[in-house]
Amino acid sequence: MLEKTFSLLVYLKKPKFYKDNDPYQIYLRITVDGDPIAISAKRTWDPNRWNSRSGRAAGSKEDAKSLNLYLDLLSSKVHDARRALIDANKDITALAIKNCLLGVDDRKYILKEFQAHNLQIQALVPEEYSPGTLDLFERTLLHVRRFILWKYDAPDLDIRKLDYEFISQFSFYLKSERKCQHNTTIKYLTYFKKIVLLCVKRHWIRQDPFSEFSLAKRYIQRPYLSENELVVISEKEFPTDRLSIVRDIFLFSCYTGLAYADVQKLRRTEIVIGIDGEEWIDTTRQKTDTISKIPLLPVSQAIIRKYDKHPVCMVKGTVMPILSNQKMNAYLKEIADTCGINKVLTFHIARHTFATTITLSNGVPIESVSKMLGHKNLKQTQHYAKILDVKVSEDMMQLKRKMAVGPKEQQLVQQ
Repeated sequence: MLEKTFSLLVYLKKPKFYKDNDPYQIYLRITVDGDPIAISAKRTWDPNRWNSRSGRAAGSKEDAKSLNLYLDLLSSKVHDARRALIDANKDITALAIKNCLLGVDDRKYILKEFQAHNLQIQALVPEEYSPGTLDLFERTLLHVRRFILWKYDAPDLDIRKLDYEFISQFSFYLKSERKCQHNTTIKYLTYFKKIVLLCVKRHWIRQDPFSEFSLAKRYIQRPYLSENELVVISEKEFPTDRLSIVRDIFLFSCYTGLAYADVQKLRRTEIVIGIDGEEWIDTTRQKTDTISKIPLLPVSQAIIRKYDKHPVCMVKGTVMPILSNQKMNAYLKEIADTCGINKVLTFHIARHTFATTITLSNGVPIESVSKMLGHKNLKQTQHYAKILDVKVSEDMMQLKRKMAVGPKEQQLVQQ
């Protein structure tokens, strides 16, 4: 972007610790669109022998001629620096000219700015961001770092290299080299876009390279447990307390819809008496910071009572003695094998089970389900309704039985 106004002034400045008869320091003031910046000429001069009008030494002595020749050369370099910025199609600012003149690298780098962003996010955890959000930004940064090394064989890259081709190749890298599924790739690209848009807003790049790139996710049928599978898991006798505890915590999530992070932080003080006089969960979702109020079903209440005196719960004040997410998922796979359930059982399936088998399949309105899940809008909940073909089939079979055609109706049809 070419500047509207540009001026260059050479002037004298009294030293900070001035003594009588000391020479003044010589400075160049570059002003672009009213924004000035000063550069030391690394020279001093007697103010009595200075022409402030011309910005040069007065007189014809050799020392004056030598200084003026030096200042002419320095001024010429300022104009050359400005011309270099114009030729490079860079924004013309006083600071940019100074940096160019002094050989300072004022370029912005992708990984450097990404890391600076993540450090700010880290400083705001957990007040404004969850640890999970920070983890996703960190994982995305790691993927971008590996991609730049893979594609460009460089430790970092100029932000001005961010264009559609960069995004397209990054997507290809995630799918081909990192073996990420489409929706996982889109997730990382979405987090990276947050950094890219910051660069656009700061005018480091001229346009959003994502503007022509589709970030649409593909619909995937989310797995959930049927009523029969829930019964099998709940009635199974396990040989170890380890598996029994994991089973109970999983079932608690199936009947409350809480995600792992929310069960982990759920405290006894968040079990309250609701407006109907019954026990409710009144908590805030860690992922979205939205309020989630859930009436407790008898199964959930029984599990809470079971662990009321558990040492971990008593010490921490939590409702469940939950393990790490990694361990929980490992043990859930063992539970699935033991129960003969041919599904990859993870903790998040419990949340899907609550939305489908426990609530929507039993006629709970989608608006109520959305509120209990802590979703910010109904669209987040609607994908659960799409997978309830079994419920639709059962309802239509009942309708068919009611509308079964008898002998008299058959005669009418034949006529």
